[in-house]
Amino acid sequence: MNNLGYKIAQKRKDLGMTQIDFADKLNVTRQTVSRWEAGTVMPDIDKIGDIAATLGVSCDYLLKDDVNEETSAGAPGVSRLLTAFTGKLVKLNFFDDEADIDLYNVNCRILEFEGNWMKVIAETKKGSIEKLIPVSSILSLEEVKEAE
Repeated sequence: MNNLGYKIAQKRKDLGMTQIDFADKLNVTRQTVSRWEAGTVMPDIDKIGDIAATLGVSCDYLLKDDVNEETSAGAPGVSRLLTAFTGKLVKLNFFDDEADIDLYNVNCRILEFEGNWMKVIAETKKGSIEKLIPVSSILSLEEVKEAE
């Protein structure tokens, strides 16, 4: 079992949830949860935020081996500042080596922040997309005034 699978299994058990209960909350099958926990399949990146929220932990706790539950509980200063933008329309500017082609020059709505990750939704040429992106990849953000 890899660390992500182990962390999911342990936290799920600590909360008294069966694999079926957990799967139902995430709209996946019990077999999918079993594969995550066994480490044979990794969850899609867009599911990580939902998994973290369901388990009551941060994305950092799930994804990083050097983060334990206690140290991931308090959001870093940057995340606390960024929470003021939750629900707002913004334009994201990325560091050159972190550029996200799907979100280049596109207005995004910030759905939520979790640790060093943020979930955004954007209308692109491909249609509506939701993405989980690392806060560390963002150079700056600019609030966009919404049409009235």
